Amino acid sequence: MKTKKSDRSRATTEKTLHDLFGNVRFSMFGFFALIILYVGSYALVVITSHSDGALMLGGQPFPLRSITGVFSAIGNLCLVLLVVLYKKPGFIVSMIFLLFSFPSAITGIILNKNYISIAGIFTNALTLLAIYTIYSTNAAAEKAQARLRDQAVTDTLTGLPNRFASAELMDKLCEKGEKFAVAVLNLKNFKGVNNTLGHNAGNAVLREMASRLKKAADSGLTHTRDFVASQGGDEFLLIIRDFHDEAELNDTLKQYERAIEDRITVEGCDFFFTGSIGCAVYPTDADNIDALLACVGTAVAEVRRSDNGDHICRFTPAIANAEHALEVERKIRAALENDTLTFALQPQFDMAHRLSGFEALARMKDADGKNIEPGVFIPVAEELGLIDKIDYIVFKKAATFFGALIRETHTKAVLSVNVSVRHLMRNGFLDELREVLAASSLPPEQLEVEITESIMIDSVDKALECIREIKRMGVKIAIDDFGTGYSSLSYLNSFPADMLKVDKSFIDKMNTNDSSKQYVAAIISIGHVMNFAVISEGVEQPEQLETLRTIGCDYIQGFLWGRPMGPDAAKKLVVDDLRSA
Repeated sequence: MKTKKSDRSRATTEKTLHDLFGNVRFSMFGFFALIILYVGSYALVVITSHSDGALMLGGQPFPLRSITGVFSAIGNLCLVLLVVLYKKPGFIVSMIFLLFSFPSAITGIILNKNYISIAGIFTNALTLLAIYTIYSTNAAAEKAQARLRDQAVTDTLTGLPNRFASAELMDKLCEKGEKFAVAVLNLKNFKGVNNTLGHNAGNAVLREMASRLKKAADSGLTHTRDFVASQGGDEFLLIIRDFHDEAELNDTLKQYERAIEDRITVEGCDFFFTGSIGCAVYPTDADNIDALLACVGTAVAEVRRSDNGDHICRFTPAIANAEHALEVERKIRAALENDTLTFALQPQFDMAHRLSGFEALARMKDADGKNIEPGVFIPVAEELGLIDKIDYIVFKKAATFFGALIRETHTKAVLSVNVSVRHLMRNGFLDELREVLAASSLPPEQLEVEITESIMIDSVDKALECIREIKRMGVKIAIDDFGTGYSSLSYLNSFPADMLKVDKSFIDKMNTNDSSKQYVAAIISIGHVMNFAVISEGVEQPEQLETLRTIGCDYIQGFLWGRPMGPDAAKKLVVDDLRSA
């Protein structure tokens, strides 16, 4: 049963390449149709050449013998087409027919005195010479084309199909909508061979590895239909078809893993290699080739990163998320190391559209100068425990700018800065706060520290102690994203806060969902009962502004009246607001 399955499903690399890049093949129906047409025309040649009859055309007799040449020309054309379209089989059949025709014609001339056949003999001789010339010329051209084709689709070092050939095969499979897997195999520690024994030894290793992988593909042991290609250097690509489930795909990959693990002896030195194999499946993991190869690359990187002894990694969305998080982590650490974190300022207004302050927001760019969205790097920074460092840098830079702005313009606007729970709970936070206030000359009463209400659940006593000390310094306190947590009103009542910030998620639904509107109104009422001012975030529509006016909100922040802006734009806004006052 196992052998039958292998025989039925196996397709060698050569056959796959021939299917992809071979010449156009014509159907056998045309082959036999040309043979039948030739036989029919030959029969008509014999009949007309021996006939004494005539056709009446235009009142004049027209001998049948005179049209023998027409049927002969048709027959010879059939033979030429057989050679041109069907190459060697057509050439062999044509030669048999022509060689058979000579004895028949000569016999007719000698025995039947049918001298009209003399012309036919010369015609057939010329036809034979023509088809031989056509066949030999085409055969030589095809050999040259085959050599060029092989060079175009074959890696010269390993003899395997190259990157171009594998790309063409993947494109064909995608066009047909066929399910297949792509795996990339990299040799671990291959550079050591080149460094110790030189590139000739390294090339010998690559040729041996290519031979092993090709044998595994063509042997039938994997029970799948596999195509092995070289991608250059120590990287090989596998295209795997006809697997029924993930287990069978994994078994195939393990066959290739085992194929490269046996000892290799080069120039008297023994080497043992393992591979990093990353795999993804079309169309399960991606619906185009570029995305599929990106998934494979992510899986290969995960094998290298994990270093847990497993050399095979099947792509999953979780791996992609982890890889993305690692990339973001690298960018965060680079920004911290190179001091490239910046800040933006989003204005806050009272309900009469008078400027009341700004919220400082962290901004980060990658090495190419492209902005990285806060929604991307902030969660990663929180997960890594780097958010307190980001908070501090943004706080310090924004406070330095704002302190200078206050000294220059005498604005009464307040700078609001975000402080994470982790940052606030650090023993050195209060010292950092005092240090920044002193260095920036920022009046404490014009600084507002935003904290999330989750701190009231995590560490109530310590948080209260820290917040009261902040208040004694003269700094304002705002409770950020209020309503999204689960804090107790009794805790809230004990916090010496100045401001409640209503989360954008409630503002978005406020005019389309009556319960959301009532919830916002309740938050505003609670804030006023506890002598807190209330500011709503994410106000983007005039209708939202009117509703907030109706239910008694004190301040707003959002795109409707002001987007986050750079320091120069913020300074201009302050100056314009002071002039209009």
